[in-house]
Amino acid sequence: MTTIKQTNLMTTLPIALQLYTLRDALAADVAGTLERVAAIGYAGVETAGFAGTTATAVGRLCRELGLAIAGAHMPLPLGADQAAVLADMAALGTTRLVNGWQPPEQYATADAIRRTADRFNEAAVVAGENGLTFGVHNHWWEFEPVAGRPAYQILLEHLDPAVYLEIDTYWVAVAGADPAAVLAELGPRAPLLHLKDGPGRQDAPMVALGQGMMDFPAVLRASHADWLIVELDRCATDMMTAVADSYAYLVGEGLGHGREG
Repeated sequence: MTTIKQTNLMTTLPIALQLYTLRDALAADVAGTLERVAAIGYAGVETAGFAGTTATAVGRLCRELGLAIAGAHMPLPLGADQAAVLADMAALGTTRLVNGWQPPEQYATADAIRRTADRFNEAAVVAGENGLTFGVHNHWWEFEPVAGRPAYQILLEHLDPAVYLEIDTYWVAVAGADPAAVLAELGPRAPLLHLKDGPGRQDAPMVALGQGMMDFPAVLRASHADWLIVELDRCATDMMTAVADSYAYLVGEGLGHGREG
């Protein structure tokens, strides 16, 4: 269960780490890496694969360390993947299933976007029948123009309202859109936020939060999210240091809180 902290400045949200950020460290030592995430102070994690172990093992470790699981990136729970996805979600003990990757060609035309939405709607039905909620995570191509409009707006026209959006605020900015304006438009439809920072270019290394071009106070003022999720795809500095610095920035600026918060 998430907790919300009241401060003199604003209401803060719990901070999680998308574990894709530490995929190399996890591949070498799952337990030790999760222990370091907990020691930094993170309130939770979001999974994306299991680094050679299992959902059962990751779920157990997180419970032992007091790390909530804010959500899980999984394949669509359809066809041959359905049974495994549902079993992994049950093992993790989280109800938010997120599809974190659909390739750019699935957003290249209005017809392709409609077909993509149909698949998402099928996934949402399966999720709902199994006590889960289903959401989709963006990259920059969902915010590029298709038929004169941002692709995500076409997607929304065809999506079941039950499908939520996990907005990656950095990729929105990389695409040239205003993350705060997008979040204000989406309102409670975007309960999960991915926060990353950098120079705003697709091909450039990312940096710890607060060291790049992102205006996180403006983003969070516009948001209706209930989790802040730090994710750095790649970084020119030591990744664990960037993970710790990102947490320290959010807490130090009164934008989020950890387990002790």
